[in-house]
Amino acid sequence: MAGFGHSTRRHPRSRGRTWSRTGPDRATLGIIGAICAIAGFFVLGIVLGPVAIACGWLSMGRTWSGSRHVSALVAVVLGAIDTLLAIIWLAGAASPGGGLF
Repeated sequence: MAGFGHSTRRHPRSRGRTWSRTGPDRATLGIIGAICAIAGFFVLGIVLGPVAIACGWLSMGRTWSGSRHVSALVAVVLGAIDTLLAIIWLAGAASPGGGLF
């Protein structure tokens, strides 16, 4: 139908609607990441820490430059701390004599 006067070049898509809107937006990912990071301090830090880092990184648009939401930055920083503490805890539990009296 593009050849009979119905050109697609006349009305290109607007810049704001070029992606699929089926997934969560950036603010939601930042909040989810922050919640995972805080929960990771109490349970399953080795799992929730990397999840928080991933959610925060995706919420920041996979770049350090530009405008960032505070929740995304909190998710990345707390997720990294949470993962680091979980690795240290696992290394301490796996050391010889760990857990004996």
